[in-house]
Amino acid sequence: MNIYEAVFGDRCFVGPFVEIQNGVVCGDNVRIQSHTLICEGMTIGDDVFVGHGVMTANARYPRAGAAEWTCEPPRIGDRVAVGSNATILPGVAIGDDAVIGAGAIVSKDVAAGTVIVGRDQVLRAPRPAGART
Repeated sequence: MNIYEAVFGDRCFVGPFVEIQNGVVCGDNVRIQSHTLICEGMTIGDDVFVGHGVMTANARYPRAGAAEWTCEPPRIGDRVAVGSNATILPGVAIGDDAVIGAGAIVSKDVAAGTVIVGRDQVLRAPRPAGART
């Protein structure tokens, strides 16, 4: 486990072989499973589950040895579940109560309450307020 200047709330768990880079802020009751990369600058809300082998990215155009680059960390809201081997790309915001399926590639913002599978495929969208079930 490698953790660099990150901040954690209460009751957090970080599994083996996880890297959490500089400036990461995790809320309370966050569980990050093994073999996961949480990139620099990310914010993770409360009551979040991050499965095994999840990868995050914070640079749209990375270059080895670049002195200057733009850091665009993803943001994960409260009560989010991220399935194993999902990839979350730079600048993405994942809303509260969203579910990211195992192996998903997330390159666009995810609205609160949405379920995402595959590559940005919406399996279930949130219901508008007052909608009938």
